[in-house]
Amino acid sequence: MKLIHSIKENCTQCFACVKICPAKAIKIEDGYAQASESRCVGCGHCVTICSTKALYFKRSVTAVEKLLLENDKVIAICAPSIAGEFEDISSRRNFVGMIKALGFEYVCEAAFGADLVGHKYKELIGNFKGKYYITTNCPVVPYYVEKYHPNTIQNLAPIVTPTVATAIAARNRYGSDAKVVYIGPCTAAKLETERFEGDAKIDEVLTFIELRAMFKQYEITENSVEYSFFDPPRGAKGSLFPISGGFLEAVKIDTGLLNGRIVCTEGRYNFIEAIKEFENLHKLKKHIDLFYCDGGCTMGPGTTPGGKKFLRRSQVIEFTKKQLETLDISVWEKDIEENLKLDLSRKYRPDDQRKPMPKKQTVLDTLKDLGKEEDCRRLNCGACGYESCIEFAVAVDQELASPEMCISNSRSKSLQQDAELRQLKEGVEELNTKLTDTERKLLLERESADVARNTTQLMLNKIPSGVIMIDKDLKIIHSNKHFIDLLGDDAKDIADVIPGLKGADLKTLLPNNSINYFKYAIEHDDEIENRDIKIGDKLLNLSVFSIKKGKMAGAVIRDMYLPEVQREEALARITDVIDKNLKMVQNIGFLLGEGAADTEKMLRSIIDSYNTNKK
Repeated sequence: MKLIHSIKENCTQCFACVKICPAKAIKIEDGYAQASESRCVGCGHCVTICSTKALYFKRSVTAVEKLLLENDKVIAICAPSIAGEFEDISSRRNFVGMIKALGFEYVCEAAFGADLVGHKYKELIGNFKGKYYITTNCPVVPYYVEKYHPNTIQNLAPIVTPTVATAIAARNRYGSDAKVVYIGPCTAAKLETERFEGDAKIDEVLTFIELRAMFKQYEITENSVEYSFFDPPRGAKGSLFPISGGFLEAVKIDTGLLNGRIVCTEGRYNFIEAIKEFENLHKLKKHIDLFYCDGGCTMGPGTTPGGKKFLRRSQVIEFTKKQLETLDISVWEKDIEENLKLDLSRKYRPDDQRKPMPKKQTVLDTLKDLGKEEDCRRLNCGACGYESCIEFAVAVDQELASPEMCISNSRSKSLQQDAELRQLKEGVEELNTKLTDTERKLLLERESADVARNTTQLMLNKIPSGVIMIDKDLKIIHSNKHFIDLLGDDAKDIADVIPGLKGADLKTLLPNNSINYFKYAIEHDDEIENRDIKIGDKLLNLSVFSIKKGKMAGAVIRDMYLPEVQREEALARITDVIDKNLKMVQNIGFLLGEGAADTEKMLRSIIDSYNTNKK
């Protein structure tokens, strides 16, 4: 189960969560804090220390609502630390009534499970055979040992937590088909929903914060409900178990300095140090009772922030006193005797998350990359979340941290990057100046080109014949208005969409036999003059010429049915005949020595006669 989730946009990369995590399960990656599901032990303090709310617990309200809706028999198990959390509710009976108003059939005390577990511990310690144990009432303890001190698993007391013991006892009384929801201050308890089965199963877990949210959502207050009592089995001194050493006192296990065989401690640093010493020092010769949270369960991450540790502690003690005043001891003793016969044992499973230590040279190389090759450069500031620069370098090599998490290194790189950026900026400004001059020249050239292009187009449109230019793929580059008019209405419709038919395929506009003229002109850098072609009912005269060999050709097209074209063409062809005959006559003249002048005079008179008739 993934217990801790992230909101990327909220993360400011302050590394507070990295620093507080006992398992180093959080890494700043892709610009935000991310918790490793496999390494997390569920302590939840990364969430409580995050001021920007970039991290949050798995939310269970919706799952609990579904459980209540689908099941008639749902049991709520309340942790004794409710006394410290809900000081704003005047009576515990009102509190129970509010929980039942949410839809719970029964509300039981986890204090009874603590009583059962206390008796089991007393039996275990009383039957001492030289083996020392770590108590496991705090769910964080077994998860931490399984992952980071797996060699010590055999020293975890093989007894369930008070929560699980209460679930077993509640199902023993109300039926194995009942669903169980634990309400408490602990987020690690959410991980236990996947650890136990059968009568020991915890179906869902609500933190006190989530319970308050449900009260608010359904507008439940102590004035809106009838008061109710906790359902049996009732708890006794087990209500003290949220306080370090409390459940041991409940069953009169000696924790005194002189005669006691158990060391009790709490808090993140003491918790870790105690396990290390227990594992490594044979001289300790003590059982240890641990709470991860400083202040025990009364200050768990599922409680309302800002609570006063000693006030909550005193409220739990006062609550226990009141419970004992109304408790029927004979009934309690009977319930204890009956439920101690149940199986309250548990097993643990190694889940070794330790990383192999990197070689010394590898660490030195990493320190060098971090700019901390020399001792004087190792600030050991702890801003990255690690106690020393060497410890951080080891974490980087173990892929538990990223180099960017070192603030001093990041700052040095940032300053270097700033210098490089300034230098780059200066180069860019110089380049921009040159580009501006170039752009100005290009703009002038572009404007000149546009003027030339527009002038060319105007000139082409003034030519009475059709004019066209095409590329090597027979696509139109330029054409004038007369060319489009010669092709007819279809070409005009296309020209409305594509001005000047630019890009149009010539093969779709002219007959196939004329296309070969264009291909020839482009390929051979030659020209073809005066070829008559038919388009519909029009007779056109086509002259094709090469503009750039292999790349471009042009053509002039005339409508032969226009009177002025007919006259011009007739004159041109007669002139051509005269020129050819003159050449022939000249050749003959050389041979005959006469007749040339008369022949020319005759042909000229024909032309003059034609011009006179034309007028």
